[in-house]
Amino acid sequence: MDIFQAHCQSLARNLRAARRTRRISQEQLALAAGIDRSYVSQLERGVANPSLRMLCALAAELRVSVTHLLSEGGHGQ
Repeated sequence: MDIFQAHCQSLARNLRAARRTRRISQEQLALAAGIDRSYVSQLERGVANPSLRMLCALAAELRVSVTHLLSEGGHGQ
């Protein structure tokens, strides 16, 4: 796995964990962030490449930092 794919997988895990911690559905997160639910699903599977703007929007909705979403261990709050 290359470094890019490793970061995509970290984002996928951390995004899913943060969403579940907040107890919101993919649909609720998508609506709040102004994106399709299918895009949230793609992000949580590590197959989409979000923009920095989108990462900021998702982090704000989940009340975590962008660093947290991208961290390998999910501890970068």
